[in-house]
Amino acid sequence: MSFDILKGMATTLKNMGRKPTTVSYPEEERELPPRFRGRHVLHRYDNGLERCVGCYLCAGACPADAIYIEAEENSEDSPTSPGERYAKIFDVNMLRCIFCGYCQAACPTGAITLEKEYKLAAYYPEDFIYHKEQLLEPEGQSTVGSNEVWAEPAPQDAAQPVPQERKVFDGSQASAAAVGLGNVHTERPVFLVDEEQDADRRTSSRSETEK
Repeated sequence: MSFDILKGMATTLKNMGRKPTTVSYPEEERELPPRFRGRHVLHRYDNGLERCVGCYLCAGACPADAIYIEAEENSEDSPTSPGERYAKIFDVNMLRCIFCGYCQAACPTGAITLEKEYKLAAYYPEDFIYHKEQLLEPEGQSTVGSNEVWAEPAPQDAAQPVPQERKVFDGSQASAAAVGLGNVHTERPVFLVDEEQDADRRTSSRSETEK
């Protein structure tokens, strides 16, 4: 019994000089790793347009069905996004979200990322449904968020994926290495050519019949 007490005291004395592993939250906050997944953020381009084009890919990829989107056509005079549509409604139910990052991986424009915001406490369940106004970056601010640490850069010789450096969708072709999509033409030329087999025999047979 006394040996167990001495063993416990030795462990206590050994750890007395060490720094505490806990922090005094909220006065102190621990530095989060670069790939930490917190609350979602909707990003903008440098020209102020929203990156989200209302394609529903993030909602389709979400395994918890936590994202709800309603898309609407862009106005020609004052477009909200560079695409044909934009997200009129973009809601994220944080009670459902499992912070897997599938929405971020599925987004083709880098519009949605999971950032380092983890202070999500609330008194009522409806307060955990974050709307577009709460998720969207403010006017005059444009970032790519955690895409810098999650997305691997394209090779130097690869074509620049859309949107281009002008931050708009200009219809340029993207390479497979850059965006993971094939750029092979759907119609390929015929490489094996046999003039005798490929010739239209109906003309010769018709002329023989007339004779």
